Amino acid sequence: QVQLVESGGGLVQAGGSLRLSCAASGSTFSINVMGWYRQAPGKERELVATISSGGSTNYADSVKGRFAISRDNAKNTVYLQMNSLKPEDTAVYYCNYEGRRRYDPKRYNYWGQGTQVTVSS
Repeated sequence: QVQLVESGGGLVQAGGSLRLSCAASGSTFSINVMGWYRQAPGKERELVATISSGGSTNYADSVKGRFAISRDNAKNTVYLQMNSLKPEDTAVYYCNYEGRRRYDPKRYNYWGQGTQVTVSS
């Protein structure tokens, strides 16, 4: 099992910044992808950004140029720096961890408990 602990959400004015952190612990995998998803009220959960253990990143078009994902592999921690925040960024942000073993196609997927980000206009 992998446990994910998120931190860094809160209330910020439009144009402001926040930094989210997510630390993974337990039976982690050397091959993994960590990322952030978000879910606004009445909407489906959507991808925000992901980063692989090798450093490859992927962003939703809506956050490109404003958000930056990074990770510290030694700490099994992923960060999401969110700049130029907009009211439409308001959502619960969930950390996601997907790991696998070498030569094994099975994926192991875990979610954090979520952290609220509220951007006021």
